[in-house]
Amino acid sequence: MAKLTAAKRNALPSSAFVFPKTRKFPIEDASHKRNALSRAAAKGGSVEKKVRAAVHRRDPSLGKSKSSVRRAKRNPGHFRTRSHVRAKPRRG
Repeated sequence: MAKLTAAKRNALPSSAFVFPKTRKFPIEDASHKRNALSRAAAKGGSVEKKVRAAVHRRDPSLGKSKSSVRRAKRNPGHFRTRSHVRAKPRRG
């Protein structure tokens, strides 16, 4: 993640934060956006929803909803199921 010193953080505009009044969760670059998503996921609830929405507004490729990510991972299509695997004969 990019180094964000106190001086650089104070120089950021309020629009670079998810919560501008309290200046929490800076999202000025991609690494900070990913970090905000992971920290918000640990908190959960309404904080996670707000952070996810703010990150998605700034960068549509990040901040997708959990259901769309889960749906994409659930059925990748290129893996074979057990019914297609040929069984080995047993000895003895």
